[in-house]
Amino acid sequence: MLIVIVIYLVMLLAGASVSVAALCLGFLPPPYEPLRIALSCCSVACVGGCLYCIRAVYLNRCVYDRWDPKWHVWYFLRPLASLICGGTSFLFLKAGLLILESNTKNDASELGFFALAFIAGLNVDKFVAKIEDVAQAVWGIDKSRSASPRQDSPNANG
Repeated sequence: MLIVIVIYLVMLLAGASVSVAALCLGFLPPPYEPLRIALSCCSVACVGGCLYCIRAVYLNRCVYDRWDPKWHVWYFLRPLASLICGGTSFLFLKAGLLILESNTKNDASELGFFALAFIAGLNVDKFVAKIEDVAQAVWGIDKSRSASPRQDSPNANG
């Protein structure tokens, strides 16, 4: 199963990377151009999530020798959660609920979207906690229990 997980992660990473390149090079059909930054954020976040999972594979299998089959599903779903967080980061930035910079420069703003999306994909737990902080401050919505990081995660020590 380890080989299947590694192949899955590498293929997903390759697909997300090609997607980012294609979107940045303008290969999106004109009617879908308004979605370019949002789709790029999803793809960049997926790259971050794949990086996190690949790192967890080598740490848990090779460095710490604590590979546990109960976490197999996590390796398949974690990059997808990252992709969703990338889209969410775009929504919160576009809505003005998260602020990147005080002045507005078109190129810098787009790179800021991508940087936040990558961080959201790389660290889903902290991103969800931050979004819940925003939701609590803006709308008074209480935090969920799922926002607190677990100590027994596949990459807890690394």
